[in-house]
Amino acid sequence: QVQLVESGGGLVQAGGSLRLSCAASGSIFTINTIAWYRQAPGKQREFVARILTVGLTNYADSVKGRFTISRDNAKNTVYLQMNSLKPEDTAVYYCTSPERLRRDYWGQGTQVTVSS
Repeated sequence: QVQLVESGGGLVQAGGSLRLSCAASGSIFTINTIAWYRQAPGKQREFVARILTVGLTNYADSVKGRFTISRDNAKNTVYLQMNSLKPEDTAVYYCTSPERLRRDYWGQGTQVTVSS
């Protein structure tokens, strides 16, 4: 069974950058879309970005031009490069797959905190 593990979060000043990683076991990247979601304290989880198996990408309007999602199938890893970070980006970030979304299953996520 495929596992997804997020990493790379941390504390950064506004305007700074972080790169999140989503490491997967198995061959999920060859057959599945991978997406990033985030959840800020007291708020609902929201979509951030997704990447299809063919490399096409989609972003939430709030992160367009600042975040870039990419994948390295050789490493079974999806990345989320986050630039020009804002305090509003503070949240726990999760990576997921269509199956996990359908099941409403979420992993541990990785905390991103952006200070003013």
